[in-house]
Amino acid sequence: MRCLRLLRRGLLSMLPSKRGSAGADAGQPKRPKTASPNGAPPEIDEDLHSRQLAVYGRETMRRLFASDVLVSGLNGLGAEIAKNLALAGVRSVTIHDVKNVDMWDLSGNFFLSEQDIGKNRAVACVSKLQDLNNAVQVSALAEELTKEHLSKFQAVVFTDISLDKAYEFDDYCHSHQPPISFIKAQVCGLFGSVFCDFGPEFTVLDVDGEDPHTGIIASISNDSPAMVSCVDDERLEFQDGDLVVFSEVQGMAELNDGKPRKVKNARPFSFSIDEDTSSYGVYTKGGIVTQVKEPKVLRFKALRDAMRDPGDFLLSDFSKFERSPVLHLAFEALDNFRKEHGRYPTAGCEQDAQKFMKFAAVINEASVESKLEKIDDKLLRHFASGSRAVLNPMAAMFGGIVGQEVVKACSGKFHPLYQVCVMGTYHLCHADIHYLWLMKLHFMQFFYFDSVESLPTRQLDPQDLKPSNSRYDAQISVFGSKLQKKLQDANIFVVGSGALGCEFLKNLALMGVSCSSKGKLTITDDDVIEKSNLSRQFLFRDWNIGQAKSTVAAAAASAINPSLHIDALQNRACPDTENVFHDTFWDGLDVVINALDNVNARMYMDMRCLYFQKPLLESGTLGAKCNTQMVIPHLTENYGASRDPPEKQAPMCTVHSFPHNIDHCLTWARSEFEGLLEKTPNEVNSFLSNPAQYAAAMRKAGDAQARELLERVSECLDKERCNTFEDCITWARLRFEDYFSNRVKQLTFTFPEDASTSTGTPFWSAPKRFPRPLQFSAADSSHIHFIMSASILRAETFGIAIPDWAKNTSKLADAVNKVAVPEFKPKKGVNIVTDEKATNLSSASVDDVAVIDDLLSKLEEYAKNLPPEFQMKPIQFEKDDDTNFHMDLISGFANMRARNYSIPEVDKLKAKFIAGRIIPAIATSTAMATGLVCLELYKVIAGEHPIEDYRNTFANLALPLFSMAEPVPAKVMKHQDLSWTVWDRWSIKGNLTVAQLLQWFSDKGLSAYSMSCGTSLLYNSMFARHKERLQKKVVDVAREVAKLEVPEYRRHIDIVVACEDDDGNDIDIPLVSVYFR
Repeated sequence: MRCLRLLRRGLLSMLPSKRGSAGADAGQPKRPKTASPNGAPPEIDEDLHSRQLAVYGRETMRRLFASDVLVSGLNGLGAEIAKNLALAGVRSVTIHDVKNVDMWDLSGNFFLSEQDIGKNRAVACVSKLQDLNNAVQVSALAEELTKEHLSKFQAVVFTDISLDKAYEFDDYCHSHQPPISFIKAQVCGLFGSVFCDFGPEFTVLDVDGEDPHTGIIASISNDSPAMVSCVDDERLEFQDGDLVVFSEVQGMAELNDGKPRKVKNARPFSFSIDEDTSSYGVYTKGGIVTQVKEPKVLRFKALRDAMRDPGDFLLSDFSKFERSPVLHLAFEALDNFRKEHGRYPTAGCEQDAQKFMKFAAVINEASVESKLEKIDDKLLRHFASGSRAVLNPMAAMFGGIVGQEVVKACSGKFHPLYQVCVMGTYHLCHADIHYLWLMKLHFMQFFYFDSVESLPTRQLDPQDLKPSNSRYDAQISVFGSKLQKKLQDANIFVVGSGALGCEFLKNLALMGVSCSSKGKLTITDDDVIEKSNLSRQFLFRDWNIGQAKSTVAAAAASAINPSLHIDALQNRACPDTENVFHDTFWDGLDVVINALDNVNARMYMDMRCLYFQKPLLESGTLGAKCNTQMVIPHLTENYGASRDPPEKQAPMCTVHSFPHNIDHCLTWARSEFEGLLEKTPNEVNSFLSNPAQYAAAMRKAGDAQARELLERVSECLDKERCNTFEDCITWARLRFEDYFSNRVKQLTFTFPEDASTSTGTPFWSAPKRFPRPLQFSAADSSHIHFIMSASILRAETFGIAIPDWAKNTSKLADAVNKVAVPEFKPKKGVNIVTDEKATNLSSASVDDVAVIDDLLSKLEEYAKNLPPEFQMKPIQFEKDDDTNFHMDLISGFANMRARNYSIPEVDKLKAKFIAGRIIPAIATSTAMATGLVCLELYKVIAGEHPIEDYRNTFANLALPLFSMAEPVPAKVMKHQDLSWTVWDRWSIKGNLTVAQLLQWFSDKGLSAYSMSCGTSLLYNSMFARHKERLQKKVVDVAREVAKLEVPEYRRHIDIVVACEDDDGNDIDIPLVSVYFR
């Protein structure tokens, strides 16, 4: 996630826009319901929900599975909310509506089609909503709602309700026992609002969803207050006021009492506790300090009270500091307008706009404490004109926000839309800067948002806003028919068809993008559908598992809008496919939308968009967080202009010999898994396939790594070769002894517990943890399960049939107990790497070459004893199949190692998250990100928008925090009268010689001294022999020196030219394209 800069800019968005009163209060918590109908905890399909489990955890998921939710109002917003809840896996979703489908609904509700016009909106949606998740009970309600209907739900959401009716229902929900969480949300054109009331007393069980922060203690003073210093391995994340507990402290054992203590004077690597430790024991070593996350009780106002005294508004955009109070007024005025006229204001109608503004003026005059001194009439006109439209991007964005608020209401996970913090300190990465903000508790139950800057820059003609009985009428009422035509004619490239890609395709189809004969939408993805995709990639169904993502998604998008012109490809966008995505393809594009999940692919697309000067709309998610970045030619910086610092990697010696957390153990476990079951079998097969070629390669390498590879291959085909399943059990048992006993005994023999470093400090000081060897016991279930998974996977690599009793722990234990385990004696002089900068644990030897020759000779002999055509079956790690024993073995590896080092163990699910490098993902943040991007798409397609109109966003739905800011402008470089940015490419027409090209630069006051093409140097003034190239054509030199093959479709070559000015200063100029054809 590239959100540091956005977060830095957006921190202040947590501040209130105006002062209010009251706040959270202490009291007895009322926890969300968790019981299932039969009283048993509901089972969680971990294959399906693995990414969501990584965000919520099992307990939250169980609460969701026991929750019933009502969504009233199946316009586009209601459909998005219902979709997100079905994907989240609540127990039931009841959708309610008394209105019938009309043409306007097709702009926002992706469940509906023209065949549904005239049907009840809820009834028309129910079957398609059910298809998203068969584990969720979906039902439709088409009658008028009464208060009694609400009593069976944990949360109710209204998207199309009058204020009077909302008062009535909220009063009932607020006073109900237990309270029913009430949410009122509304989208009116480019404006939206959310109000939350979770009752007079609601408990937040986990405020932010982050793992508790920890620190490894280096020292504790005997003082008052006591100073706690931690190792400088990682910066502490504690803040003043946090509660922490101590464990494993040696010497000052009084702190190990489990009592929470408050942090004071928090610094990057130290803090104080308000406690007198002068009489405690003297700290000697060890200790872990862990943050304690306490539940928080919130007291919500009822809607009618909040309307009278709205308190503060959660800000998302500081350029609109005074906007929220005006929008609060506008939504109330709209309710009055609809009450009197029975309809919405007509788009572009001046008479209706005047009536609307009159309602707003009357309401404002009646407001004593919150009266606005000035009302933005232009803003109110925009609001009134588009108020009937439920635009898809707005519905997607607010569907994500509201869906997440429902999850909070049902589970207590994450902080609701309620209030900001009391006080805190924020540390920016790589800077000892402390941002301190201090504020009182303020009610913030309302959230307002607008994207008025998405409107065309030119004044809209009221005639252009009139409906034409098309599915795009709602969108036309806001943007006009001219922009609608541009959208339909657009040529769009969507890269990726996963969670983001599915949401984008749905949005684009509803918006009418690429839906004319001129328009075209190309989507590409080389991946296939897996079960774990179904919890958020909502265009896929279980019968699509194994099929190409892009093909299935394209078909589903076409079902949403049959006019969509879409071409689905299964190519990875990368240098190898530039014959597919060639110059002509790129030249015809209007916009590129990234829906990718890795930085390397994003960097490549960024490079291509820079080269072809195409807008790139970028987004990403990480759990409840999401970010968007707009990359606009000649206006903004590109994606690659700024990058977050790389994640800190643990030193190799730490992972292999000195782990101090479970991440280290799991990293080691996956490495061992791949080495034993994939890499070594592959090496064996390489040798057996072509022994002579393999031997030549090893002799050519002739180093310690080659020697170690050969040693592993030799062991695999000799001492550790398995012919029966019993052999595999023996191998697994001896591996257990080697990993978790013998190696530890050798390590502690080489470095005893009282060992010292060359400087005299204890060798086993923090963060190192002194290990203890394990004693194998067949009675220990974790030991026997390690043997089971290891022996089964070993058998797979040798093609050995797995007997039925292999999974019977008692029979397996009998077999294991028959294995003879040789006694181990530590050796002197064993080299164990302790240098944290070491990148290779292989130790070189003077006789590596001789050893390699000897091993190769032995391998030839071992091969003679193998069956004809023998090949091993390498196992590639697959984290998402819980029946394949992969994660069983990796979690077994990690937990046994953790036990060696007294590190807390983890269950298989947590191990899967870490070792499988699973990216936490939920549907709500994905929906929000794509909605925000599509609001920017309006601007890109319309054109003529200044950089001030565009928005980059960082959001965290868990807090919730929304931070929007203008993109960073592209850096301008200058030389004399020339100026350029990263977006510029100097194009030179003509089949020039090298000398002519040099002269071209000279005419611009630049001395070109070096030219290169790819990795090849075409010309450098320092080399005398390069002078003979001066009269040759540049393209010919590139063909001769760089071996460049120019495809027929390409009319130019690109070269990088190094220049300096008259004073000898290097000038960084753009890429140069020589058009020789």
